[in-house]
Amino acid sequence: MGLQTEDFLWIGTQGEIEEKLVPLAGLQIETIRGGAIVGVSWRTRITNAAKLTASLRGVIGILDRFQPNVLFMTGGYVNGPVALAARLRRLPAAIFLPDIEPGLAIKRLSQFVERVACTAEASLGYFPDGKGIVTGYPIRQDLRDATRLSRQKALARFSLTGDRPTLFVFGGSRGARSINRSLMSILPELLNEMQIIHLSGNLEWPEVEANAKALPSELKENYRPYPYLHEDMGAAFRAANIVVARAGASMLGECPAFGLPSILIPYPYAWRYQKVNADYLVTNGAAIRLNDEKLPTELLPTVMGLLKNKDRLVEMSANAKKLDKPHAEEKLANLLVSLAQRTIT
Repeated sequence: MGLQTEDFLWIGTQGEIEEKLVPLAGLQIETIRGGAIVGVSWRTRITNAAKLTASLRGVIGILDRFQPNVLFMTGGYVNGPVALAARLRRLPAAIFLPDIEPGLAIKRLSQFVERVACTAEASLGYFPDGKGIVTGYPIRQDLRDATRLSRQKALARFSLTGDRPTLFVFGGSRGARSINRSLMSILPELLNEMQIIHLSGNLEWPEVEANAKALPSELKENYRPYPYLHEDMGAAFRAANIVVARAGASMLGECPAFGLPSILIPYPYAWRYQKVNADYLVTNGAAIRLNDEKLPTELLPTVMGLLKNKDRLVEMSANAKKLDKPHAEEKLANLLVSLAQRTIT
């Protein structure tokens, strides 16, 4: 099936960053009015719910113009009117659940779709028998390619040595203040034992940069701070021996792909999704969970304790690798093609 970019249409929300990003990827986009209905005031909830309800007619018009063969959703409030419009037009649909536990949106939307693609087997119990299918978490091709990069070459990207263990610390694209500040407070102790690649996020970068400049020269040699990485993100994973990060859904795909032991700090204001993600990796022997409020006192002993326990590191690495599902994107594509074929005459 030779699909082109014009064969895809993204339906998003007016005023969001996707209005800029999606066209940059060469894809068409249509937007509807709406907003969050969870984690906001009741007035905002009512207003946004009314916007979404009013958007139903517009979504039906979008589907009638574009004439898709299948609908693919990943959850979120915008999918409500889209899923309902698809049902009214008898359009087959699937949802991808990136986290282990589905949120309210996906739980409700699952009633309107044929299949729910899941990152892991642990998610299947949230849906009726036969509704869920395990595909794994699809990671970017450049990250998958980096899993085949030699560690020596990966370290060379950052002018680091193979004589020391490497810690990779990040908190997401916007950063994580508690992780950044806890790390900065223990950098001298850590840098005496290891080398660190640290992604601070743009918001925290001025503070992290100033702190890096104040380090003694002998410690600076072992420290590589950046506000963010693009093409070298895969190399950072490949260079690492341990990852310290939030427990977002991407950790379910990226750490297993690289066979990386991780110390995961669930974001305390993300309902319970990140805690469930972290606990899944902990239960499978691939991670250690560290709660956000414990960071100032427990990050240093947790990192150092894991670093010095080589047998545990090897075991955690092997356990992480067992969770890798390297053909997730292919399985998702096959699912969508099989659903689409029902509408092709």
